[in-house]
This record gives sequence, C-alpha cells and structure tokens, in this order.
Amino acid sequence: MLQDKEVITLAVVDDHPMILEGVQRVFQPEQGVTVAGTFTNGNDFLGFLQQQQVQVALLDITLPDMSGVELCRKVKQLCPDTCVLAFTNHQERAVVMQMLQNGAGGYLLKNMGPEEFLQCVREAIQGQITFSAEVKQIMARPTPQDLKSIPPLTRREKQVLQLVAEGKTNPQMAEELSVSILTVETHRKNLMQKLEVKNAAALVKAALECRLL
Repeated sequence: MLQDKEVITLAVVDDHPMILEGVQRVFQPEQGVTVAGTFTNGNDFLGFLQQQQVQVALLDITLPDMSGVELCRKVKQLCPDTCVLAFTNHQERAVVMQMLQNGAGGYLLKNMGPEEFLQCVREAIQGQITFSAEVKQIMARPTPQDLKSIPPLTRREKQVLQLVAEGKTNPQMAEELSVSILTVETHRKNLMQKLEVKNAAALVKAALECRLL
C-alpha cells in the first residue's frame, strides 16, 4: 500500500499534445504524483519501460501504432507490477471489459474533474479496480450488444478478424495465412455478414463489442 509521503510515478500515452500537457498540470509532486514520461505512441512507451518502470500508466484506447487494449496486454507482460488505467473518450462497455481482461486496473473517461482523477489514481495504486463516475454508470447497465448472441466464428475467421484489427491488407493476410486472396476476401465477407456490418472499421468495432478481440 502507498505510504503517505511516497510519490506515485506515472506515465501517459496519448497522441494529443493537449491531453499530455493537461495531465502534467493535474499531477504535481506536491499532490503525491509525478509524471515520469509522456508518449504519443505505444512502441515508444514500451521502449521506455525496458529502461525505467512506473507505478501507473495512463493509456488512450486509440493510438497511432496499436490499440490501448493491445498496449495494455504488452505492458502487463513486460511490467506486471505497473498499474494500467485506460484514459480515453471511448465509452463502449465491451472496450472496458477488454481492458480489464488484459490486466487494466481501471477505466477513466477524459471528461472527469481533477479531484476525481487524482482519487482514481490513488485507488488504483492501492490495488482497487477504479472507474470514473460515468464509467460506473456504463458498467451498471447492459447494452443491446451485451444481450445479443455472439455469432460463432471458425478458427480461420478468428485469424482473419485479428489481422483486420491489426490493419493488414488482403494480400498481407493471404501471405501470412498461406491462402489465396480470394479465400481472405471470402472470410472477410462472412465475418461482415455474421456481425452485420459493411466495412472494416465497423467490423473491428462490432468484434470489440462482442469481445471477439
């Protein structure tokens, strides 16, 4: 448990400079928190963690090189003791669950006030699962997607879905899976039919909501 005079070390990963600046303004050493580093992409942060550890990592969900969900998993593999908190505008209940399943210690929305922000970080460092107030409301009510049955996917469809989420093109997927481009296109078509979507972005969003990614 955090001692009264111990300063929490924190890092922020977000590709919006104003967010990075704002977090640094909120957290000051005299409040018991110091910002040890700010990063605009996941790979830079992972490189930093190989040299220096932090107690708390704030991750946005949408990053230039990988999703915050994927980054959370990698951070916990590299530094299991680092408490990862989502810090984002994404309000999908399924994304909250994905972060928790990947080891996050909480989920915070960017519209929260400074006092609540600081309180959530303190709760997290004490080992509690922490949510901002609006996230608590989201978690308390099921969405239509939560009540919808999840369509069964074949092993190959799951592989294609993961590659779509990684931004791979059809030729890249065909090469990686050692199948024809036509086969990849067929799997993508089947995935979009099963998840009732019309493009790749909607496919990834629906897959996250169904907890298929």
